[in-house]
Amino acid sequence: MAARINQSIQNTLWLLNPLHNPSKLVKPTFHFRSNPFFSSPSSSSSSSSYRSKRALFCTCTSASSDKNLQDGGEPFVLTTPLYYVNAPPHMGSAYSTIAADAIARFQRLLGKKVVFITGTDEHGEKIATAAAAQGSDPSEHCDVISQAYKTLWKDLDISYDKFIRTTDPKHEAIVKEFYSRVLANGDIYRADYEGLYCVNCEEYKDEKELLDNNCCPMHLKPCVLRKEDNYFFALSKYQKLLEETLTQNPNFVQPSFRLNEVQSWIKSGLRDFSISRASVDWGIPVPNDNKQTIYVWFDALLGYVSALSEVAEQPNLQSAVSSGWPASLHLIGKDILRFHAVYWPAMLMSAGLSLPKMVFGHGFLTKDGMKMGKSLGNTLEPNDLVHKFGPDAVRYFFLKEVEFGSDGDYSEDRFIKIVNSHLANTIGNLLNRTLGLLKKNCQSTLVVDSTIAAEGNAFQDTVQKLVEKARVHYEKLSPSSACEAILEIGNAGNSYMDERAPWSLFKKGGAASEAAAKEEDGGEATKKVVKNKDRLPQAQGVADA
Repeated sequence: MAARINQSIQNTLWLLNPLHNPSKLVKPTFHFRSNPFFSSPSSSSSSSSYRSKRALFCTCTSASSDKNLQDGGEPFVLTTPLYYVNAPPHMGSAYSTIAADAIARFQRLLGKKVVFITGTDEHGEKIATAAAAQGSDPSEHCDVISQAYKTLWKDLDISYDKFIRTTDPKHEAIVKEFYSRVLANGDIYRADYEGLYCVNCEEYKDEKELLDNNCCPMHLKPCVLRKEDNYFFALSKYQKLLEETLTQNPNFVQPSFRLNEVQSWIKSGLRDFSISRASVDWGIPVPNDNKQTIYVWFDALLGYVSALSEVAEQPNLQSAVSSGWPASLHLIGKDILRFHAVYWPAMLMSAGLSLPKMVFGHGFLTKDGMKMGKSLGNTLEPNDLVHKFGPDAVRYFFLKEVEFGSDGDYSEDRFIKIVNSHLANTIGNLLNRTLGLLKKNCQSTLVVDSTIAAEGNAFQDTVQKLVEKARVHYEKLSPSSACEAILEIGNAGNSYMDERAPWSLFKKGGAASEAAAKEEDGGEATKKVVKNKDRLPQAQGVADA
C-alpha cells in the first residue's frame, strides 16, 4: 500500500515561480509541514526504488494587491462538461476536471479574474431509468450522485467557482427564456419524427453512422426505433454560418484534428434535430406545452450560461450573460464534440448570443493499454486512486503523462515510477534540501532575492527561461509540456545545489557559512523572516542527512 500524499505539490512551485510580479502580489504566508512520499512495504528503505522520503511542503495564499487587475477587464470563464448523473463519477470525468483546474490556476497566477464552472446534468430518460433501478425517485438519485461529484472534486483539490445543477430553479428559468427566444426567431417547429434512437447518447442516429445490428458506435448497444411528435430546432438553417465561422476562426475547435472532424460533419449536411421528448417526464417542461419536456442537450448546454447567474438576483438570460459570457474555453471529452461544436453554436446564433471562444476536445483514458469497462473488470475508480495515492500524485500523473487532446494510458507501475521520480526525487528533493538547510543553519530565514543581487546569475537566467517556457505551454493548453518545463527547473535547482554544496560551507562556519546563506539565493540580498517559522518541523534533507 502506498503512503498518501496530502499536500498540494502544485502550490510548492510558488517558490520557484518568477511569473509572480512582486509589485502586483502580496507576499505569501507560508505553512510548512512534513509529508511522506511513496514507500514499499515489501522492500527496505535502503534498497527500494520507492524508498520513503520526507519533504517540506509549502502552501501559500496570495492575493493581488492591484485590485484593478482582478476586478477590471474581461474574466476568463472556463467550463468542464456538466457530468451526467446516471452513474457515479469515473476517471474520465476526473481527468477533464483536473485539467480544467490546472488551467484555471494558471490563469489566476497571471492575475486574471477566473470563473471556473463545473456541475451536473440531471434530466432525461437515462436518469429516470437509473433512479428506478436503484429504487429511488429521480430527484433523490440526482442529489446523491451530484454530491458524489462535489466530494470527489474536494478530494482532488478542485478550485471551481461555480457548480451548476440543471435541476436548479435558476437554470430552469433561463432554459425556458432561451427556448422562447429561439422560438420567437422562427427556429422551432413541431413535426413527427421516426428514427433510430440511442438511449445512452440521448440522441437519434443516422443509419450510416451505426454499426452492425444498428448498434451505437459509442455504447455498442442496439438503437431502438422510435416515432414521436416532437419540437425541432432548425439546425440546417445554420449550416452556412457554421462553415463560415470555422473558416474565419480556425481556433474555435481545438486541437486542429478535432476541427477537421467538425468541418467534415457540417459539410456532410446538417439535419434539424428534435429538442423535446413526449415520452420523458423527468425534464423541464416545454413552455406552453406541458405534455413535452425539453431535450436533455438543449437543456444542459444552457448550464454554462445559467451558472453565471448570481444567487441573490432574479434569474434571467441577460443578467447571466452580462456576468461573464461568452466562455473563454469549453473543455470537453471528444465523445460530446458534436453537441458543443455544432449544436451549441447554432443554438446561440439563433438566440442572438455570442459563441464561446474555444471548444477543446480531449481524448479518452485506457488502462494498461486496454479500453476500460465493467465487463472487462478493469475500470479505474478515481475515489480509489485518490484514497490510495493522494490527490497530488493523481493530478500530476494525468497532467504530465497524457498529451492533452490525445488518448492516454494508465498503469499503476508507471504511475508509481513517474511520481517517485518526478515529485519525490526531483521536486521533493530540491525542496527538502533547501528548506531543510534554511531551518537547520539559518533559523528558517529566507535570503530574499533582488534584481541587483541576481544579475549575472546563470541559475536565475535558466529558471526564468524555463518559467517562460512553461507559461507558453500553458497558454497553448499543453499542460504535459508545461510539467516538463517545471521538472527541468527542479533538475536545474538540484544541479545548482550539487555544484555549490552549501552544506559543506555551513559546516565550516564563519565567513563560509555567511557565503552559503547568500549562495542559496545567488548573491548579496536582504533577509526576511518567514511567518510561522516556529511551526516548522525538523527537516530531513536528502543531501544533509
